[in-house]
Amino acid sequence: MNPTFTLTPGQMRLSDLRAIWQAAAPLALDSAAYAAIQASSATIDKIVAKGDAAYGINTGFGKLAKTRIPDDQLELLQRNLIMSHAVGSGELISDEVCRLILVMKIGSLARGFSGIRAAVIDSMIALYNAGIMPAIPVKGSVGASGDLAPLSHMTLALMGEGEVRVNGVLTPAKQALEAAGIQPVVLAAKEGLALINGTQVSAALALNGLFLAERLLEAATITGALSIDAAKGSDAPFDPRIHAVRGQPGQIATAQIYRSLLAGSEIRQSHLVNDERVQDPYCLRCQPQVMGACLDIINNAARTLLTEANAVTDNPLVFVDTGEVISGGNFHAEPVAFAADTLALAIAEIGSISERRIALLIDASISGLPPFLVPSSGLNSGFMIAHVTAAALASENKSHAHPSSVDSIPTSANQEDHVSMATYGARRLHEMAHNTATIVGIELLAAAQGVDFHQPLQTSAVLAQVHQALRARVAFYDKDRFFAPDIAAAKDLVVSGALSSQCRPLFRGLYLD
Repeated sequence: MNPTFTLTPGQMRLSDLRAIWQAAAPLALDSAAYAAIQASSATIDKIVAKGDAAYGINTGFGKLAKTRIPDDQLELLQRNLIMSHAVGSGELISDEVCRLILVMKIGSLARGFSGIRAAVIDSMIALYNAGIMPAIPVKGSVGASGDLAPLSHMTLALMGEGEVRVNGVLTPAKQALEAAGIQPVVLAAKEGLALINGTQVSAALALNGLFLAERLLEAATITGALSIDAAKGSDAPFDPRIHAVRGQPGQIATAQIYRSLLAGSEIRQSHLVNDERVQDPYCLRCQPQVMGACLDIINNAARTLLTEANAVTDNPLVFVDTGEVISGGNFHAEPVAFAADTLALAIAEIGSISERRIALLIDASISGLPPFLVPSSGLNSGFMIAHVTAAALASENKSHAHPSSVDSIPTSANQEDHVSMATYGARRLHEMAHNTATIVGIELLAAAQGVDFHQPLQTSAVLAQVHQALRARVAFYDKDRFFAPDIAAAKDLVVSGALSSQCRPLFRGLYLD
């Protein structure tokens, strides 16, 4: 069993979030957080007792905020809020993303600005530790006024309503809570609003995209280096002096990785002299410039998402020191939308330049390799249509990369008249990442095939390990065969992080922690 993660509100690191995304571990809340939680909840109790109208506590919601609700109906008000707002559609959010949603929502509420009781937060922790994942449809949020619909589905699980997933199996929430010994929550004043206001779904989906983008960048850097050897390209463009005079940090860092990956290659040594080619095509030569720029915007997005993961984003907020409850707009997910849009650019570009390297390798007039990377081409089609798949996915990602944040549509009778579309912007990253993982997987197959044609000359020791990891799953393509399983195996090496695990020390310290 993984060690317990003790959540200190406002102090989570990206390494914590990566670990939560990768695997479930027992969760505990720092005991020091409870004083602020209890003080915030007590402030709400005082407001209710005093009888003053306060949004979300004893009023309606959105356009109905002017409607005063009697004290004896406040619990019903919160229940009705959740039931009416649980209107999501589409496939269910994965367990790894649900874990991120729950942990970030717990961390946000536990900062003591939301007016929610400690018992509700403890129930969320119990839900998480029991492996009960709320059944949250992925569609239905516009990323402003919080992720209302998906977070309502999350809250249904706490109430023992709707469905949950336990060990991948859908089951009624009431039954799952009963089996785990968890009492369904009866929401008090403001608690439903605190639970469903917030950007945690958008942020979790974007973090999923971020962590996949990190794996893609690593894998495509490795396959790009292997493609250089397959095409007998030059390592001169990775000279540190070239990158130092430009000064872009990501470019400098990735150029160093390419140098390390190619160091000691017999293939490179074989054409150091008497090579009539003066310059390689851009997809080989400009890899540090492209991948370095991708690294920089991945890290910029990571900074935004880490801030958001620790943020308080519900509304209204409770300020215990003055006893005030103030309505604002932290639920507007524009920062997440912008981060998701930049991640989409990086994911698309990683796939785009990888597709160009596949095209180079199969073109005998440029690569010097057998046409379509197969013996007896003509009788065999080799990698011809595998490249078409890569091209199709690269083009699909171009459409997906159109910024979602420039879109807006008014809702709630024009009360919520500008929205971020962050939830969609973050959601599409998963599909884009899998598209790019397939492209990079195809490049891995093509580059390994090209290197095999250069035997007995060997690639570098580091890249030889990568080559061996692939060949343990996929044999040399000596004649046409059912190719899709090979591509699926190579893609799995990319998207799982197994490919870059062969070269882990080279990527240490590359990302925000």
